[in-house]
Amino acid sequence: MTTPFRLTEGEGPVLVSVPHASLNVPDAIAERLDENGALLADADWHLDTIVDGIGGPASVIKAGFHRYVIDANRDPGGTSLYPGQATTALVPLTDFDGRAIWKEGREPTVADVDERRFSYHAPYHDALAGELARLRDRHGIAVLLDVHSIRSVIPHLFEGTLTPFNVGTDYTRTCGGRFEEVATRLFRENGETVLNGRFRGGWTVRRHGRPTNNIHAVQIEMAQSLYMEEAPPFALDPDGGARIGAILARVVDALARTALDHRG
Repeated sequence: MTTPFRLTEGEGPVLVSVPHASLNVPDAIAERLDENGALLADADWHLDTIVDGIGGPASVIKAGFHRYVIDANRDPGGTSLYPGQATTALVPLTDFDGRAIWKEGREPTVADVDERRFSYHAPYHDALAGELARLRDRHGIAVLLDVHSIRSVIPHLFEGTLTPFNVGTDYTRTCGGRFEEVATRLFRENGETVLNGRFRGGWTVRRHGRPTNNIHAVQIEMAQSLYMEEAPPFALDPDGGARIGAILARVVDALARTALDHRG
């Protein structure tokens, strides 16, 4: 059975969210996907297992459904987060290359979108919001690190080759400047990093990041070439995966220390 989320509660002030790593698609939806869609190619491959190795006191929440079911990082109202730029919808009709993913005549209906919003999208974000509230009540402050990865070359979405690390804070609307600085500095120590470029922060950090309410949110989008093969079967490079896990662990630790040093 496809469940909306899996939450592991920690005792520190940081929550790590992984909205796009799941490959779970309910059978009734999977049988409507065409041959291309059945590849599930647009997943944030392996990030669900990579974050398991972070360790420490951070909480972790993972969406339990593939983004073709419904995209947990899109506005539930369907408003584009990147006006004027190519992107995929709340329930995608195409993959990242602009190719159809549904069998002809079996595309999701308005009723399908409404049902999936109710069954998957809303429970995931309700749980995420609840955990952030719990952490803030415990520590006086909470920090969300929203973790993503994507193929490094997708001409339909962006030009050239993606920078390895892409930090998004929606121009410091989703977090205080100290959190943006800490995260950006640590990623830059490990490779070329862009702040608020093509991926300036999706709906998750924009929805939950409320600096004035002591909830801060940072998104990281990583090039998958850092840790895996970017074509089927999308194999993990163990060394690359271990490196990314270690980097994320350092970022989580630094965000936690920053939060506890500056709460209130």
